[in-house]
Amino acid sequence: MKISPAIKGIITAILMIGIILMIYNQGKNADTRLQYFVYAIYAIGIVWTLITFRQTEAYTGSFGNLFSQGFRCFIVVTLFMALFYGIFNYSHPEFAEESAKVYREQLELSVAKNQRLPTEVDSEVATFKKQYTLKLVSGAIFGYLIIGVAVTAAISAFLMRRKD
Repeated sequence: MKISPAIKGIITAILMIGIILMIYNQGKNADTRLQYFVYAIYAIGIVWTLITFRQTEAYTGSFGNLFSQGFRCFIVVTLFMALFYGIFNYSHPEFAEESAKVYREQLELSVAKNQRLPTEVDSEVATFKKQYTLKLVSGAIFGYLIIGVAVTAAISAFLMRRKD
């Protein structure tokens, strides 16, 4: 049974989201190192895609041929993760509130040091809360794309040099 890179991306994203939700449900008791497991699953999904493609007749032996398969996987993962981050954070406005409190405290320290006017604090905090989810999602997109490109390029180069 042949599974397309996009389906492998969906499977990978579902596993990643599952781990994120598991970490969230553990709350303050969660081991912070579990977040690295999310990235490990991401890399494993890309490696799975590349290795299985390399074993097909469609593999031509070129870097671009391999990379394009990894791209199809990681772009789907990135899309799913961006949607997840957007929906999850939109449905949990308390995250923006908590972050805004911390941001306000940082701004008030700069007011105390005469680096900022007190009147600026409220407007900057309001802007921060308004843009919280957008910044989080755009950061996730950028991060997952960079990791996807790096893993895909490295594994593609490794698999091209490897002789079976």
